[in-house]
Amino acid sequence: MFRFSESPLRKYQLPSAAKPEPRDHVDTSLDLSSRTDVTTSTDWGAPILWDGMFDPDTYDKYHQKMGTSVALTVFAVGKYLEVYLMDLLSSAELHFMEGLPVTYYVFTDAPENVPGLQLKTGRALEIIKIKRHERWEDISMMRMKTLADAVQTRIRHGHRYVFCLDVDMVFAGRFGSEALGESVALQHSSFYNTPKVRYTYDRNPKSTACMETGDLYYHAAVFGGTWESVVNLTESCHRGIMTDKRKGVQALWHDESHLNKYFWLNKPSRVLSPEYGWNPLNGPSREIHVKRLLWAEKHYSRLRT
Repeated sequence: MFRFSESPLRKYQLPSAAKPEPRDHVDTSLDLSSRTDVTTSTDWGAPILWDGMFDPDTYDKYHQKMGTSVALTVFAVGKYLEVYLMDLLSSAELHFMEGLPVTYYVFTDAPENVPGLQLKTGRALEIIKIKRHERWEDISMMRMKTLADAVQTRIRHGHRYVFCLDVDMVFAGRFGSEALGESVALQHSSFYNTPKVRYTYDRNPKSTACMETGDLYYHAAVFGGTWESVVNLTESCHRGIMTDKRKGVQALWHDESHLNKYFWLNKPSRVLSPEYGWNPLNGPSREIHVKRLLWAEKHYSRLRT
């Protein structure tokens, strides 16, 4: 069993939010003009990754040469463990960061129920026991504090990059090293081609997550980056959540509202298109050539009781 340390919160310095990642590394191979049907770059110069913009082999060879390793974190609490975890992990073995060392960190209140899984060479599974909260909203929001502690005390010693995923997802295609970057956000599949006025930001002025406008609408089901940037994000979101809690306020979409506020103030250096988190209920889309990660079927009436 792993116990989190009570180390003080620390702030790590990130590159200027107005600048993209340095262009003298593998990203110089990106072809931003290869997709004329979608937006391939943000206003601040960060790439928005779509199929056809990158050569997978170029990215894989670069990161293999750099000795890159990746941590994938997921919370599997209560019934979410039995319903979703096995599908997520088994599909990750097929599609997530192929050719790179990966450790899956499963945060759960029932370590004895984590299913056995035959892992590829270079892959590992670590189980971290956590306390279960009664309300699913609290489980969702308190993961930010848990992640910040785990990355600082454990994960950072073995991995430069960290990805944080919801458990009710399943990989369906390559989710590879092209997704790695300093600070990585996912464009929400329900809002990527809708007017900003429809973005569901929290607009309650009493909440620290309040924002009247923004750049994009991001999905909290997937975020990541270097371990330093993940610590910055999760600590910031946790502070906002706790400030709201003391005022008796809860953000509209819980940790996702706080995540959107964070990325509004601290621009991500890399944005993943909805290929990396597609909701099948959206139906077909001409822009989506590859579905890399899918929302699993939701069973909220069964799970959130």
